Amino acid sequence: MANRCLNLEDRSFLTPSAPMDGIILPDSGHGLVMGGVVAEERAIEEAARKIAGAKNPTIFPGPLVLWKSTPDSVRMAEAVVRLAHAGAMKIIPMADYRPKYPKINPEEEINPSHPNLTIWHNKIDVCLFVGVHCHYSNIALKIIRGGTSCYTIALCSYAGDDEAHLTIRDLTPGTVDRIATEVARMRKG
Repeated sequence: MANRCLNLEDRSFLTPSAPMDGIILPDSGHGLVMGGVVAEERAIEEAARKIAGAKNPTIFPGPLVLWKSTPDSVRMAEAVVRLAHAGAMKIIPMADYRPKYPKINPEEEINPSHPNLTIWHNKIDVCLFVGVHCHYSNIALKIIRGGTSCYTIALCSYAGDDEAHLTIRDLTPGTVDRIATEVARMRKG
């Protein structure tokens, strides 16, 4: 699953979806690393290792972290900032990618944060999605995986995202803080 891109054997022009490669979402208490189900702690350690070893790790927080104003989302945003500091990570917000009907401004709505162009332009080698709606992260992660060499991490409040190289499900601010603690420990050593 490392870089499933153009499959010349079956002459497809699109990146195969993860389920087509037999990838299944993990059960609660588990994550996915390169398509394999692992214990959540192992996924946290691998995410921290990738972030700590990256040249240009970047967090892409979505609307569920940026705009949702509940006590849980505020705690999540604070945890994301702690992770960014621990990993010396850039933050590029995915502020809002939903079309606004009935009037659409094509310059804003048709070309929101385009994932692979953003990865290329910023030379991002590890990206982390958090608080991004499932339908958008699924497509964006597939585009990134198929068109770049960037390692993708998806932190998900629900079942995880099988299109990411690494995903952790049932996300809480405590999980993000565990990743941040592990990243800080690895960067010191």
